[in-house]
Amino acid sequence: MSPRRAAVLLPVLVVAGLLSACGDDEDDPGASPPPSTATSSAPATSGSPSGTPGTEDDGRPDAPPFPADVEPDTAQASADAAVTVTGIRTGRHDGYDRVVLDVAGTGTPGWDVRYVPEASSQGSGAPIAVDGAAILQVTLTGVGYPTETGIEEYAGGTLPGAGTEVVTEVVWDTTFEGTSVAFVGTTAQRPFRVYLVEDPTRVVLDVVHG
Repeated sequence: MSPRRAAVLLPVLVVAGLLSACGDDEDDPGASPPPSTATSSAPATSGSPSGTPGTEDDGRPDAPPFPADVEPDTAQASADAAVTVTGIRTGRHDGYDRVVLDVAGTGTPGWDVRYVPEASSQGSGAPIAVDGAAILQVTLTGVGYPTETGIEEYAGGTLPGAGTEVVTEVVWDTTFEGTSVAFVGTTAQRPFRVYLVEDPTRVVLDVVHG
């Protein structure tokens, strides 16, 4: 072969060899893929079935015992109370269901929680539909309007029970003249307890399964 012909064929052979090697990588299942430039997102944190934070850590070790009856539960607000309800959550626990009302502002709220024959708005007296065979009216006292406290109020509406056994739903009413009201539907009149937890401040309602 002449030197000139060899000089022409050499680059052709090199290119053919490179193309052959690339084809082998594509056909070989064991070949390593090129490094990816995509970034992975952090795993999403799980919450309660309703999509809101759970109620597992909202209790208190020295919570009052459950009463043997279904009589009303009341407590006084602090003298300097001016709070706003910022959220409501539900959850199921061993032996009872829990409803948590988150509040923010000055002082600590009081409450009046009792079974009522029907739900009606404290502002207008209009009937409110609540799913359940029994209805607990939860009235928080020591409440200020959001325009007074500067705190955004809970958006309201109906909150279904999050995997609960006795609590069917929570229906927000309104804030009116220093009180905020929510109605808790239950499958029957069951004993309940109410207590305050601070840092952050919240009112906890637990209803016995039965």
